[in-house]
Amino acid sequence: MGFFDKLKNGLKKTKDALVGKIDNLFSSTEKIDDDFYDELMDVLITSDVGVPTADFVTETLKAEIKSNKIKTTTEARELLIRILSDIVGNGGELNISTGPSVVLVIGVNGVGKTTSIGKIALDLKRRGKKVMLAAADTFRAAAIEQLEVWAQRDGVPIIKQNEGADPAAVVFDAINAAKRQQCDVLIVDTAGRLHNKKNLIDELAKINRVIDRELSGCSKETLLVLDAVTGQNALVQAKEFSKITDITGIVLTKLDGTAKGGIVLAIKRELDIPVKYIGVGEGAEDLQPFSGEDFVKAMFDNENDSTGNQ
Repeated sequence: MGFFDKLKNGLKKTKDALVGKIDNLFSSTEKIDDDFYDELMDVLITSDVGVPTADFVTETLKAEIKSNKIKTTTEARELLIRILSDIVGNGGELNISTGPSVVLVIGVNGVGKTTSIGKIALDLKRRGKKVMLAAADTFRAAAIEQLEVWAQRDGVPIIKQNEGADPAAVVFDAINAAKRQQCDVLIVDTAGRLHNKKNLIDELAKINRVIDRELSGCSKETLLVLDAVTGQNALVQAKEFSKITDITGIVLTKLDGTAKGGIVLAIKRELDIPVKYIGVGEGAEDLQPFSGEDFVKAMFDNENDSTGNQ
């Protein structure tokens, strides 16, 4: 099965919830009026698109239907797909142009942060990159052990210290090891203590100072891992972390386990942070670089779909 088919299967719950309701709305509508727009708003909101983004989509659709003098629901549906595609955009490649580049991974505990690191490392290794991991989440011994398991599974080196060690010191050691071993990418796991924001701010600032000093001018990504199942709470987490540090991309996990994949739209529209990886399954290959075009196509493509139009 190719990744597009995996993506389509993984998004089935979201497709059934969001697209199924949209198609029902369009097929049952005789005229596009205020009641139609109210129902569309409800459909979008219940799929975790969120009120601001749902309102934007609805008002944009209304304006364009009027300006283009669209009369049929078929044309209106195609216009809606284009509006959603424009919002989602494309995630873009990781900026890993220098050797070594650094990818900082942040996120609250329990969202799949360490697992995502292992899967990203595997993806980069398969693309020919020499990858190293840094276990800078020293707050939890389990985090270090879990990252070690992924390092062994991926066949990549890991730099670690004991539980409670200074995270910045781990990063310092990892940078020097990455230089010596001529690694292409250093992926850094960090603590996820959002409830203790002051400590987290200080910790991330110290890590960033070490990176800027030891790898001046290097390519650097800061990826925030979010659990799609948590819906609007994921958006709240993204807003909170945005106050702490500059986020360059989102890793959205567990999209296959939720009917509320509209959170992709909310994150992009409200925060203008690109989604760079999405997870649509438990397998190591099921976390893939995000393509907005494929995402929307998988959502609205009814070909070979017994639940859709043949």
